[in-house]
Amino acid sequence: MPDLEAVLRARREAGGRAFVPYVTGGLPGVTPDLLRGLAEAGADAIEVGIPFSDPVMDGGVIQEASRRALEAGARPLEVVATVAEAGLDLPVVLMTYYNPVLRLGEERFLEEAVAAGVAGVIVPDLPVDEAAGWRERCLARGVAAVFLAAPGSSPERFREIAAAARGFVYCVSTYGVTGEREELAGTAEEVVAALRPLTDVPLLVGVGIGTPEQAAAACASADGATVGSAIVRRLLAEDPAGALRLARAFRDAVPR
Repeated sequence: MPDLEAVLRARREAGGRAFVPYVTGGLPGVTPDLLRGLAEAGADAIEVGIPFSDPVMDGGVIQEASRRALEAGARPLEVVATVAEAGLDLPVVLMTYYNPVLRLGEERFLEEAVAAGVAGVIVPDLPVDEAAGWRERCLARGVAAVFLAAPGSSPERFREIAAAARGFVYCVSTYGVTGEREELAGTAEEVVAALRPLTDVPLLVGVGIGTPEQAAAACASADGATVGSAIVRRLLAEDPAGALRLARAFRDAVPR
């Protein structure tokens, strides 16, 4: 599997910024072909969400995507199988909550993820100070355990996240849940500025990025941008072609 951190570092060292789209696995329309389409649109890595019944970090769009995916019968290992079937040559990052991981067991979850070629996992409700065992298991398998850094975190918290960081740090741009915003919050730059002296791991901004222009603005300070709700909204409208067009627009806006 491609090394997530190496790929993102290479983009930065070449003078560019990373574009990482998110889609909800198991949502009708999120197929291996769609994942391949996102890769062809210029994604540096792809986040694939495992739907969960209580997605506490997510706003209305991702909540609805999770609901539809679960109603369609989506299960964690089926989402992982979709990643495997896509056969991508770029890093795939699973984004899930801890309950599905716990239900399968950390060992089995990681075994299945590695077998599918997954390069990283984000578990937003598993905080860094409670994740020592998870980090060790991920490290032993070459999987990046990606942690979130939120606005308002203490300097001690930022240092702990920086020390644990692998793959990239997911810099949350604003207070609140995921979803498009009318403008990029100033807290995005504050989170990046707090972490920059503490780690050389790539810093990607996510949450609240709704337009290509906002992604470009985030990349003025960050090493890349992750985009979810704007793309998933098109998939909820049963418009995968529109989702891919929007992904290309984001890629064109984010410096290469």
